[in-house]
Amino acid sequence: MPLPNGAGGYQFNDGNVGEALLFSQDAPTALTAGATATAAQLANGLFTFNGTAGNLTLPTVADLEAGISSATKTNAAFDFYVVNIDAGADAITVAVGTGWTLVGAGAVAAGSSGHFRARKTGDSSWTCYRVS
Repeated sequence: MPLPNGAGGYQFNDGNVGEALLFSQDAPTALTAGATATAAQLANGLFTFNGTAGNLTLPTVADLEAGISSATKTNAAFDFYVVNIDAGADAITVAVGTGWTLVGAGAVAAGSSGHFRARKTGDSSWTCYRVS
């Protein structure tokens, strides 16, 4: 929903249509093998992979909710991305921890990327959707 700027129009950032919308992005979490992500790494939202094929396992729901204080309401959601820069054929596969359900393919092939949405679906329950 657009925000009123007080002058009858709408403004989201500085109001300059030709400018990129900037936001803060920490450096990606660089993976070289399978690993279990922390809540902080998921909150950062960006992973790169270049190494031996394996799983990027999401933290347990209990660990996620302990690490992200705003992840308490049903339907709370956030996106994260996995970019596979491996020059060979090694894939990284998003796998779920305790309390998660995965919808869609978790594998991110070499030379491609995956966009995922995590959504709280109930008490101690999250779903990870493969968006693209």
